[in-house]
Amino acid sequence: MSAITSEHDLFGTLDAADFAFTRRAWVDAAPARVYDLVSDVSAIGRWSPNATDVTFDQGAGPRAGAWFGGLNRKDGREWTTRSQIVRADPGDTFTFVVGGIEDGIVRWSWTLRSRGRGTVVEQSWQLLRLDPVLGTTRGDLDALRDYMANSVETTLLSLARWIAEE
Repeated sequence: MSAITSEHDLFGTLDAADFAFTRRAWVDAAPARVYDLVSDVSAIGRWSPNATDVTFDQGAGPRAGAWFGGLNRKDGREWTTRSQIVRADPGDTFTFVVGGIEDGIVRWSWTLRSRGRGTVVEQSWQLLRLDPVLGTTRGDLDALRDYMANSVETTLLSLARWIAEE
């Protein structure tokens, strides 16, 4: 298959599992502190270049099953998302699915591991199902994955810097 053909693969032949990544960074804080920061979804705008105005639903908080909404920006466009927490283990893992557990399209996960006096923070992104809103060709989805990987790297660096300066 040529590079030109692969750029124009039919949407139906793509596999969502091909679109995932994990990035890591060490931060100078204990896992419990990092968990408190990343599970406070309203704080993500401090570090993320894309997500702003993120808030838990009324009465919700960082626990499995809870919902939150947010405003996202990319390339001059804005859109809102609804996400549901699927795992909330203080000091260890915080995972949510954009679109909710039943019909989600992307899983985001933060995993925390103690290392020295700080924490190795892993942020993972996994496309769960194909949706035309995210792109319709392999090229579209590769570009989205690469864009999100760069965004995560920026987020992790910003988080580490924020913690160091706090």
